[in-house]
Amino acid sequence: MTEDRTVPDQELSGRIDPTPSELLHEEILEPQFRYEVSALLPGYLAAEKALLAEYRRMGVLDDTQTRAHAAALHTVDAATLAADPAANLSDVAFAIERHVVNRTGTPAPRWHVDRSRNDLQATAQLIGAKDRITAAAGELLSLAAAVRALASRTAAMPMPGFTHHQAAQVITPGFYLAAIGEQLLHHVRRLASTHDLLDACPLGSGAMSGQELPWDRDRLARLLGFARAQPSALAGVASRSWALEATSELSLVGVFLSRFATDLLAWGSSPYGFIDLPPGLSGISSAMPQKKNFPVLERIRGRTAHLAGYHVGQVLGQRNTPFTNLVEVSKEAGRHFADAFAELHSVLRLLRAVVGHLEFLPDRMRAACEADHLGGFALANALTMAEDVPWRTAQVLAGRYVLGALARGLPPTAPDPGLLTSVLADAGYTVTDPAGLLAGSLDTDSALRRMSSSGSAHPDEVLKALAAQDDEHARLARWRDDRVGAVRGAYAELDRLLSLPGRAEEARRAP
Repeated sequence: MTEDRTVPDQELSGRIDPTPSELLHEEILEPQFRYEVSALLPGYLAAEKALLAEYRRMGVLDDTQTRAHAAALHTVDAATLAADPAANLSDVAFAIERHVVNRTGTPAPRWHVDRSRNDLQATAQLIGAKDRITAAAGELLSLAAAVRALASRTAAMPMPGFTHHQAAQVITPGFYLAAIGEQLLHHVRRLASTHDLLDACPLGSGAMSGQELPWDRDRLARLLGFARAQPSALAGVASRSWALEATSELSLVGVFLSRFATDLLAWGSSPYGFIDLPPGLSGISSAMPQKKNFPVLERIRGRTAHLAGYHVGQVLGQRNTPFTNLVEVSKEAGRHFADAFAELHSVLRLLRAVVGHLEFLPDRMRAACEADHLGGFALANALTMAEDVPWRTAQVLAGRYVLGALARGLPPTAPDPGLLTSVLADAGYTVTDPAGLLAGSLDTDSALRRMSSSGSAHPDEVLKALAAQDDEHARLARWRDDRVGAVRGAYAELDRLLSLPGRAEEARRAP
């Protein structure tokens, strides 16, 4: 082997003068470099370490070369990398490579043989996606726990429930919040399913058609904490369906949270006045000193729209593109993937603060219940069950009673047995205990206690639902801990294989 070299060690391309123009550096490469360092660097480094372990297993690198390159990789962080058009084409993979070359001084000639940036980038992106999904699941679980805590304190506090924007039946904040908690757990289950479906490692796919060396792709997957290897080399570098699926889930979460925020906005408005927030989470009007606003709820609802927007961006960025590795798909379409999860993080953080400080005002809610005839459904049921009035006729007669009470200015708290008797008599029916029927149907507290079906607004049923949610929460938390633990354990094993110091040892060595 001769030492005379006509190709400089630092040259990256023989096809073109590789130095990108200042325009490309400023508008495309440097922003992409910044994004990947901030959002994907741990995945890049883990993938590079896994490749080193395989190089050693295959005998491509010896132990000394492997340890030297691993030690150099272990020193890479955001501060050590910079976008440099001349030195690394403003590309993260090349920047890592150059750092290792400079750090080792004499890099192994076979390092990075049979390699491509395509599957390396796909792997780093998927590692980042998995981390973000498990983090989002944890944040949703945290919000669900806060919601259940508030629900348990308000399970017997009457408030109006609304259908079609009209007061309909008596419920409680606890009943409503139990439904919110169940839906939050539903979205965690969906995120868990999405995570486990995409948990297939693309490393070893190469540029698109596989690799020439006998890489053990199952081992690569295990070393990186994946459940399995991606079966198809082409799918490994071409598919970004996982980005579509993950952002789709975030958009669905956003739709649901926007509905939650809408209810809170309504209940906090002056016509309702059902809730209050402390001054630190409230706002004022610059012109109307009597107002206390809750702009944080508007911010939350507004930000949920971005979650749908990020998903649509993924869809439009991928549609009508060839199914292969493309910058258009791998970089441009996915440029806001991390932003979508950051947006969800912000929404959930704000919502946790709101739920943690939210106060329901029982007097205002009870007054609203007692201002409307919310027991009409119960009265119709009672007429059928106690007096054998046919159900549809009972509905009509209950409606006539409410209409008559409104005409007389009678609230539900002032039932009129004579009016009920008259309404039934006009229809050819008699009633034995009109006062008892009205008292049992129109009383606000009785409205909760007479519910007997599972999942109802009965306070005992609400508490049962919350207890069941506690159990499901624990199961989902275990799922998250298992997935996070699998990745951490894999990384620890990878560092051990490469004779790298673990976190505890690094902490002991730190000054």
